[in-house]
Amino acid sequence: MAINYVKRAARSPATGEDNTRAIVSEMLANIEQGGEERCAQYAHDLDKFDGNIVVTRDEIDAAGERLSQRVKDDIRFAHERVSKFAQYQRQALIDFEVELSPGLWVGQKQIPVQTAGCYIPGGRYSHVASAVMSVATAKAAGVNHVIACSPPKPGGGVNDAILYTADYSGADTILALGGVQGIAAMAFGLFTGRPADVLAGPGNRFVAEAKRMLFGRVGIDMFAGPTEIGVLADASADPRIVASDLVGQGEHGPDSPMWLISLDLELANKVIEIVPTLIEDMPEPSRSAARSAWADYAEVVVCDTREEAVKVSDEYAAEHLEVQCEDLDWWVDNLSNYGSLFVGEETTVTYGDKCSGTNHILPTKGAARYTGGLSVGKFIKTCTTQRMTKEANREVGAAAARISRLEGMEGHARSGDDRLHKYFPNEEFDLGH
Repeated sequence: MAINYVKRAARSPATGEDNTRAIVSEMLANIEQGGEERCAQYAHDLDKFDGNIVVTRDEIDAAGERLSQRVKDDIRFAHERVSKFAQYQRQALIDFEVELSPGLWVGQKQIPVQTAGCYIPGGRYSHVASAVMSVATAKAAGVNHVIACSPPKPGGGVNDAILYTADYSGADTILALGGVQGIAAMAFGLFTGRPADVLAGPGNRFVAEAKRMLFGRVGIDMFAGPTEIGVLADASADPRIVASDLVGQGEHGPDSPMWLISLDLELANKVIEIVPTLIEDMPEPSRSAARSAWADYAEVVVCDTREEAVKVSDEYAAEHLEVQCEDLDWWVDNLSNYGSLFVGEETTVTYGDKCSGTNHILPTKGAARYTGGLSVGKFIKTCTTQRMTKEANREVGAAAARISRLEGMEGHARSGDDRLHKYFPNEEFDLGH
């Protein structure tokens, strides 16, 4: 039994974090102090944009008119599936109340947050699908006000397709802001007067770090970084398909990890041979991004057994994990750590990223060990309730008073004492004195 790293990555997803953290910290402090004016200055300096930060209805309508009907139909295709999946998720989150003991009822209520901020990337690529994934999911959760923001193009504005998609998906306000300034504006309630309760959506390392730093002040969907792909493949896999899927994720950016965990050395070597040729056949900027990602962040591991492959995969905890192996059900039953699982050659990360229905906003940098991807649950608070009869206090009140005194919390104990004395004035109780 052996685990052999045929190709090692020169860098890790944590590379460059200290510098990123320093830049983001300074920007957030400047924006919090300088408010909307400082935010607009960053838009001018970084995006060369001086237009309306709050996108107007006329601008949204004009963007839609510039799109072809085919583009609109494709956006609606994606929206239908993502919304339907999110609605099923919402139905799985239930309110209930149950009587635990005579006269003691406890329950839970699913309460949507009031305001959600959804970041939609628009730098190297215009991530139209991200508008569906975040905005439509927030709306399916029942969020009252959804703010979407996306980077404007220099001298222009937000990408037409992103504007149309965010509006179609239900965004109540759209901001032409990118990067840290966009995240800060939503968190601080700039330009809207509505500070976000939750921030969601993918972005570059600066966006991810801004969300991380603001966590606690606001909720966030998850800690995230550059997108990742892991592929589990055995001798039955098609090396061309495996290589194509790796390269497809590598085009996201030069720091996007690509991991192949193979049960067959010959397959691994074929994939290593094919990937560079596929990369060089790509147009720019995809070619340069994928080339750097493959050189610096890709790893190829060969394992002797399925159990070893599962162990390695769970250690990576990949954002996207594809399984191109025989006996697919075994892998589904045994894998634990991943953001979203793509079972069999017939599906691919691309489908999930764009339109198949599951959400593409997923945990990275190992966060899949403890959290899943964006769902309606990220925009909902599961809040508990309880109510009791006076008679139920007889048992619960006495136990609570004794436990409180055991802990040394006399004030808590007396809350129980006082009720027992009021409701049962002629009775004596063991209250732990």
